[in-house]
Amino acid sequence: MASTLFRRLGIATLDAAGTVHTQANLLVEGNRIAYIGQEERPADRVVDGDGCLAIPGLINTHHHLYQTLTRVMPEVQSAELFPWLVAQYPVWARMGGEAVKVSSQISLAEMLLSGCTTASDMFYVFPRGSDVSLEHVIEAAAELGIRLHAGRGSMSLGQCAGGLPPDSVVQTQEEILADTELMIDRHHQAEPGGMVRIDVMPCSPFSVTRELMEASRDLARRRGVLLHTHLAETLDEERFCIERFGMRPLAYLEAMGWLGEDVYVAHGIHFNDEELDLLARTKTGVAHCPSSNMRLGSGICRVVEMRQRGVRVGLAVDGSASNDGNNLLLEARQALLLARLRTGASSMTPLDALRLATNGSADVLHRPELGSLEVGKVADIAIFDLNRIEYAGAVEQDPVGALLLCHPTPPRYVMINGEIRVEHGAIKGLDLERLLKRHNELVRALRGQPERV
Repeated sequence: MASTLFRRLGIATLDAAGTVHTQANLLVEGNRIAYIGQEERPADRVVDGDGCLAIPGLINTHHHLYQTLTRVMPEVQSAELFPWLVAQYPVWARMGGEAVKVSSQISLAEMLLSGCTTASDMFYVFPRGSDVSLEHVIEAAAELGIRLHAGRGSMSLGQCAGGLPPDSVVQTQEEILADTELMIDRHHQAEPGGMVRIDVMPCSPFSVTRELMEASRDLARRRGVLLHTHLAETLDEERFCIERFGMRPLAYLEAMGWLGEDVYVAHGIHFNDEELDLLARTKTGVAHCPSSNMRLGSGICRVVEMRQRGVRVGLAVDGSASNDGNNLLLEARQALLLARLRTGASSMTPLDALRLATNGSADVLHRPELGSLEVGKVADIAIFDLNRIEYAGAVEQDPVGALLLCHPTPPRYVMINGEIRVEHGAIKGLDLERLLKRHNELVRALRGQPERV
């Protein structure tokens, strides 16, 4: 069993007590944390961490990895969600399998270079007649060594039936359920520390039929996997649900038996007090997406009130074309600042914001083996060099505060499942220059050609 000792570094454990070691050693044996303390225990490899701070690997609870393909589209730089989607659907309809895999690698690599070790991705665009598969996303994550909740997303309510997406990117309920079951059979790793989990993710109330929502619920609970969807993101969605279903979005989910500890929803901006209490009572999780919500002008999620009421809340980057970035440490900073804008400067501390991206996200994704640095937990670790100009002065005051309040920097090391994946700020084994070149070629072709690429 290979072992690594990270020597003489600060450690923010994010355990229940919020323990922070100013200078300690962290030993990893296999894929687990074996020791944290002052002793310098023997190891196969010793890594000097002087001047660095170790934190748990950051956990992203909601994403659309393929969207680097349409990042910063001029037509939608100032659009709200519904027109933003309508303009992008026709471009996404021309995606092929290579474009999905390469764009997923770009997003995952960018997240990895922010200290992210686990990502939940909702992939829901399956153009008719294409070779696109959820397996393209799974392959991208496997090649980078990042932990993945691969969401088998779906859209079944096309424009001809009153939905938002064009009919060219929706599937039949039978196709969706059969492929979802296949992905679970092939890839779901239920054991603690599993590198791939399959979650069932019908996209939204305005792109999925009630019948598919209910069938997805039944499939997920029969197979013991998580359920995830977009909810209460915009007032347009609220109006759609009231006009079509005669109820608000959360009431619609409740009516379908779609609330519970095995459910997490993305965004959750437009909830009233009674709905926050319902989320807490049912233990339904929320993936908070601050930058995307600001970018699209959707609103401000009531994160502080959620946490006060006991709602399970994690952090998320959201899609690479509604955030236009994949930096989860920056997202934690955004969550901190946005919460303070809504509820005051004392309403969220830097440690609270870091907990959203670690403990909170691990709880939402049902990963108790992740989210903190403690003996016996899986060795997912991000280590940041605080001897940088961005942290000058701040590091002498409070290293954790420096990481969240100062301008984020890339990690020096990232370990996932006991393997070092980022070393001295570079992803091991990745030809990033080649990947970037191919990605931008695919973007040019996708934007410039009517056929699929």
